Amino acid sequence: MHKLEAIADRIRHSFDARNAARERALTQARTLTRHCANAIRAVHRNDTPLALEHLEQAAVLVDALQSDLVDYPDLYFAGYTQDALKEYAEANIVYALTTNDHLPPPEDLRIEFSTYLKGLAETVGELRRRCLDILRQGNPQEAEHLLEHMDDIYSVLITMDYPEAITGGLRHWTDMARGVIERTRGDITYSLQQKQLEANLLHLEKELDNHKVANNEAN
Repeated sequence: MHKLEAIADRIRHSFDARNAARERALTQARTLTRHCANAIRAVHRNDTPLALEHLEQAAVLVDALQSDLVDYPDLYFAGYTQDALKEYAEANIVYALTTNDHLPPPEDLRIEFSTYLKGLAETVGELRRRCLDILRQGNPQEAEHLLEHMDDIYSVLITMDYPEAITGGLRHWTDMARGVIERTRGDITYSLQQKQLEANLLHLEKELDNHKVANNEAN
């Protein structure tokens, strides 16, 4: 029984350490997700310094997660951890594509390929939001540029034709990205048509005014 109790003590010690690591990782993951959301919000508000500040704080948390979970790979690859890292990938990609900055590869972000791809897929939704904001400002040409980024992302995603166990369920994210892109393309097309119609009406109005002036002068 003495030996059994010694074994139980070692098991409890191991579980205590693992549970502490898990609780710490949960807190870090929540904070990481919050910084990523705030970074994206700052991007949409064109507040580049604030976005960079949140991305830098997020990078510190990524380092901490990886360091603290080096002995617990199962916790590192748990859903809540990888979801937070997906948000980190998304925030960095959104920042890069909306500011014409260097697109960070997964190696620079220090995250798994499958997690990076899911972050890439989610970027499409944020780019749509950006497109709609730009369309409301009457600049469909810039929205078309973002749509090109969205098309490029989708073109990459559909080439990842591998089992779901390898990609981490990427097909679902790819299908959602396709739907978002189709809706965005329709919105931009409608906006361009409206802009052209307005230009045509303005041109017609000027032609009519010129015609009236010419008639008045003739009379």
